Amino acid sequence: MEKKFKTAKESRVSITQLMLPSHSNFGGKVHGGYVLNLMDQIAFACASKHSQSYCVTASVNKVDFINPIEVGELVTLKASINYTGRTSMVVGVRVESENITTGKKKHCNSSYFTMVAKDNEGKNIQVPGLLVTDKQGIRRFSRSIQRKTEGLTRTNFFTESQFKMPDNMDFLEAENLKIAIENN
Repeated sequence: MEKKFKTAKESRVSITQLMLPSHSNFGGKVHGGYVLNLMDQIAFACASKHSQSYCVTASVNKVDFINPIEVGELVTLKASINYTGRTSMVVGVRVESENITTGKKKHCNSSYFTMVAKDNEGKNIQVPGLLVTDKQGIRRFSRSIQRKTEGLTRTNFFTESQFKMPDNMDFLEAENLKIAIENN
């Protein structure tokens, strides 16, 4: 019997991988694209585990690269469900690196992946809700709702039909920008 609600702990996923020279960029650090690929994989695994179905990435909310990852370090990615909608889930992903010789750990980045559950025909399907068991879970769920609301507002504000150039001119004056619009 399928559960109507699951805890974040039931779907939590963690992976650790050694960063090799083949993962590096031209600057000698681990390539950000490689890290994003790992993050997407673990978000998929977490969402699929929660929904017990195939999932796709609908969006990624804000990826900040806080600290670089060095070749030779162990990288651990942790993922858990922060929010559940009807067919979507927000998966929080945290990336940490560890220097093998010193044991020093550092937080490298965190991000939030919106994943959507699909059936065999590619149609969206309902996911189990989230059973929150602590204050941290309530905070994460609430923060996901806030991010969702802000994202919708931001997207609508800058659509071509809604954008009002005069309202933004003062704001743009402080930027590294030269405007040279030709009148047609």
